[in-house]
Amino acid sequence: MILCEERQKRIKNLGFYYDSQPKKAIQSCNLCGEKRFVVLTHHDRYGFPAQAHGCLKCGLVFLNPVMTGEAYQDFYNSTYRPLVSAYHGRRIDAETIRDEQRVYASERANLLSAYISPSSGFTSLLDIGGSTGVVAHHMSQCFGLRATVLDPSPMEIEQARLLNIETIPGLLEEYEPDGSGYDLVLMCQTVDHLQDIAGAMHKVRDLLNDNGLFLIDIVDFRAAYLRNWSVEEAIKIDHPFYLTEAIMTAFLLRSGFEILRMDYAIDHLHISYVCRVSEPKHDYLPSNHSVETLLHEIRMVQNASKVL
Repeated sequence: MILCEERQKRIKNLGFYYDSQPKKAIQSCNLCGEKRFVVLTHHDRYGFPAQAHGCLKCGLVFLNPVMTGEAYQDFYNSTYRPLVSAYHGRRIDAETIRDEQRVYASERANLLSAYISPSSGFTSLLDIGGSTGVVAHHMSQCFGLRATVLDPSPMEIEQARLLNIETIPGLLEEYEPDGSGYDLVLMCQTVDHLQDIAGAMHKVRDLLNDNGLFLIDIVDFRAAYLRNWSVEEAIKIDHPFYLTEAIMTAFLLRSGFEILRMDYAIDHLHISYVCRVSEPKHDYLPSNHSVETLLHEIRMVQNASKVL
């Protein structure tokens, strides 16, 4: 309890007022278009009054209402890293996360090595939400690619520039490409932060060259709430969306990607997908049974006795 009070005090001292942030209501599901939702939670792990809704047709979970794009841009500029630091009780910023990103980059490069060789003819890489550029730099060194990083955080973009990587400040939703395609597109620890996943997947498909590869990973929502045996602990205002294996598979197939390989990460929390462009399966959705099972499991976790 003391630790909880200390955490709450650190978060309060940031002076970030979620209630006063501009927000928009979500009227239809970003995956299937359904308008019937169930309210799953009423606050997030930081203690902010953020509601998470679940789609009754496909099972996608999302914040509703959600902060506007402009509010999120300000949030990433000034509050995101301090908030995460306050939650964990240690400094987490563009400098401290680089060692963790190096390990992550090595693991993801090993996953991609089965699909990229000198004969692939790959020359270009775009890392969406590329943070400090550590992952993009490692990939460029491993596979001989020209790397570009797109990220909304000025501090993290500056770290990427120090690695002599081309940088584009901003959000994917606002990015207007110049028409040139990429051979490899990365979206690492980013998709949960987006405000329009369906639109982003279509944009990535357009950004890829015909024989290109797309590497994306998710925070597995089920793994997150089962790990802590708390649904609220898995909800946080920096993630507008909460994805499961079934949901991410549906986003990819509906957007025109074929999944070549999946990887359950060493941390047992993330799932990675290596994909290539394919014919869209516009009608693909998780089964009704999987949606019912997810919602029942969420309710069970919320009402089960906690083991202390």
